[in-house]
Amino acid sequence: MGDRQLVDWLLDTDPALRWQVERDLLHAPPEVWQETRARVATEGFGARLLALQDPDGQWAGGAFFPGDFDFTGPEAQVGAGQPWTATTWSLNSLREWGLDPAPLRERGTAELLAANSRWEYDDLPYWGGEVDCCINAWTLANGVWLGADVDALRAEILRLRMADGGWNCEWVEGSVRSSFHSTLNTLKGLLYDEMTTGGSDETRAARRSGEEYLLRRGLFRRLSTGEPVAPWALRYVYPFRAYYTVLNAAVYFRQAALLDGTPPDPRMADAMELVRAARTPDGTWVQEHRLPGRVWFEVDVPPGEPSPWLTFYGTLVLRWWDDHQDSWPG
Repeated sequence: MGDRQLVDWLLDTDPALRWQVERDLLHAPPEVWQETRARVATEGFGARLLALQDPDGQWAGGAFFPGDFDFTGPEAQVGAGQPWTATTWSLNSLREWGLDPAPLRERGTAELLAANSRWEYDDLPYWGGEVDCCINAWTLANGVWLGADVDALRAEILRLRMADGGWNCEWVEGSVRSSFHSTLNTLKGLLYDEMTTGGSDETRAARRSGEEYLLRRGLFRRLSTGEPVAPWALRYVYPFRAYYTVLNAAVYFRQAALLDGTPPDPRMADAMELVRAARTPDGTWVQEHRLPGRVWFEVDVPPGEPSPWLTFYGTLVLRWWDDHQDSWPG
């Protein structure tokens, strides 16, 4: 595709993606992309997901798993996939699609979840989080978005930072080394919190230590050997969900740099060339895999087809990277 054809293809999508294309690739005036963003609540993916909210404030009757999930049945077996329909996943999607929280606040969603939703782990109250760093980071971001009191949860996330600078959701099982997945998911929650509330010296220090954990590894390498950490890091998949990929990390680092007013870190160079190498000759990125598990509805193409979401994110991070090439010493 030519550039104009590629942009037109990206514009011919759901409002959840279209407004981001208008703002970040076309640099349209605010009144243009804001009008499209407002449509997320009334059209397409956003409207469909809003309509699936339960009267008690939840989705699918559960906090992290659907209320009818059988923890001993086939759906719970290795390889079956995480169900993506419950409350936390649904809130994540709506927030990441840019939904204005007003419709959810008008429904009293934060208060309803405080009253009705408990974590499957130890029956803990929803806005207090549980032991999983990733879950807590998503809950922090969703709580800030919806106006819930998440101060204690923020403090707990900071407390669980590991000595090497990152996080690991398996800390409760005794792990003392950070993981790529847990660190990125926690960073995304802290970044959203900082973008929304202004953050604090403590949250900024934690965010930068987690970023350093990933940057020392070039976003995809083992620190010990320099080899790729695992095949999943180099896979191109949307929705990102809970999984670490180089592209998912690059999207995060672009957002963080824009907030901080800093150029890209040169240690990302090899990772960015991997993103560039995955671009097909027509300028698109191909969906390589679909994460297994229950969904309300699909929001991207099947494996093997050009993905508008991956193409948007790939184009976005490469433009950001290339625009700053002359800012580095030497």
